[in-house]
Amino acid sequence: MNWLLLCRLLGLVGMLVGVSMVFSLPWAFPIFGETTEFEFAGFWGICGAIACSLISGSFLYFLGRNEFGTILRKEALAVVGLSWIYSGILGCLPFLFSGSMVATDVPMTIPDALFESISGFTTTGASVLRELEDPVLVPRCVLFWRSFTHCLGGMGIIVLFVAILSHLGAGGKALMKREVPGPTSDAVRPRVRESAIVMWSIYVSFTLALALILWLEGMSVFDAFCHSFGSMATGGFSTHNQSIGYFDSPLIEFTIAIFMIAAGTNFALYFLSLRNLRSQDQSWKHFIAPLRNDIEFRIYLFILGSAILFLTYNLMSNHIYNNPADALRYAGFQAVSIMTTTGYGTGNYDTWNESSKMLLLLLMFVGGCAGSTAGGIKVIRFVLFGKIIWREIEKSFRPNVVRPVRIGVTNIEQDIRNDITVYFSLVLVIFIFSSLLLTAIEPNTEWQMHKPEKLIDCTSAVVATLNNIGPGVGELGPTENYADFSLAGKFLLTILMLLGRLELFAILVLFVPSFWKNY
Repeated sequence: MNWLLLCRLLGLVGMLVGVSMVFSLPWAFPIFGETTEFEFAGFWGICGAIACSLISGSFLYFLGRNEFGTILRKEALAVVGLSWIYSGILGCLPFLFSGSMVATDVPMTIPDALFESISGFTTTGASVLRELEDPVLVPRCVLFWRSFTHCLGGMGIIVLFVAILSHLGAGGKALMKREVPGPTSDAVRPRVRESAIVMWSIYVSFTLALALILWLEGMSVFDAFCHSFGSMATGGFSTHNQSIGYFDSPLIEFTIAIFMIAAGTNFALYFLSLRNLRSQDQSWKHFIAPLRNDIEFRIYLFILGSAILFLTYNLMSNHIYNNPADALRYAGFQAVSIMTTTGYGTGNYDTWNESSKMLLLLLMFVGGCAGSTAGGIKVIRFVLFGKIIWREIEKSFRPNVVRPVRIGVTNIEQDIRNDITVYFSLVLVIFIFSSLLLTAIEPNTEWQMHKPEKLIDCTSAVVATLNNIGPGVGELGPTENYADFSLAGKFLLTILMLLGRLELFAILVLFVPSFWKNY
């Protein structure tokens, strides 16, 4: 392990996070009619966090300032995993330094702040804050930083890092490969830095466009930006306790749903569409060809459409909503929000019938497309896993048949097939082990007194954090949060959020002693 190179790169990440906090400072002032007075505690809390980030980042960079070695596989894994942990630690400082409160007379502890910060960076959207609308408990500038962590984590801190720095060379490709989610995350351009710039440019353009539309539809500037960050990053942090339901606007819900679907799509397809638009044939069909021809995108839309129809029928048949328009409105938004792993809510879906809640729970595992900002296992992995299973079934009665596994016209190599099988196995093992562990470490007295379904709640918490959803079912539904979990429980769920966002390996290797040895 090249420790000096690791220190230099981590130092740059720390300084990048510190500089990013500057965007939250203007919201401490009474601008756009958002606040009536200067938020002293929030402003100086963020200033203190900026200072700590820059000082710690500069110190690490100073240690490795003369090391410009090649970023190999081990260094790439270490930089990605440690960068997210380091960013989460720095990101929790504004909450602590500003004196933010979980609720009235309940101060935010270090585990609470770390949970909130990593939940933001990993775009999970799980929260311990009970009162979002009281600036005395949580200053608005800190609330903006909370949402801005979604923006940084959505496309990826390392992807932004690679886009900004020009000297990483081949090492940038190693870093990108370890962070961009999904098994088919090849760069959309031959030069990896150009790929990172393209991905972030498309991502920022979508985010700014959504913020403008939400503002035109009646949101305040503050709310428009925060919900735009949460939608395009598929994070789900809201500035209101009722989430999107606070606005009670079908137009806003429809707009956010469309952009959530866009965020759950492989961003490489947008680049290919734009490239086609610049070609000689600028027809509409030529422009949408990359989306139309992509099997993952088609299956993604098919699953979403099927889920919406099933939920709408269920809600109508069980008389939860008697108006078909209302049933379609709430079913459509919730299906999109859950499958894209955003976690926004327009109502309390925990009051829905059991089959509807079970479908939402299954959608949490599916997630969006590879190369998107969505979490979950990813649609393409389910497609490939289904093909692998079918091939093995066929081999049981036709052992001599050699039939390649294909996606379209592309043959899927044996290494990728092995990766898919291992990934599904690991997710299953981590899910089972974490559910058992969380159920064991949470005190029985808390659930016996207030929460009668401890098993469901703990299992739901594991599903929601491992797949970067945020809200779950039961006591973790859209109207509740994670404040009541124990210190050990929050620590476990924090690790699960990191595992889900970095797709297991970049975090798991950090716990392997031989990984850190020099061979």
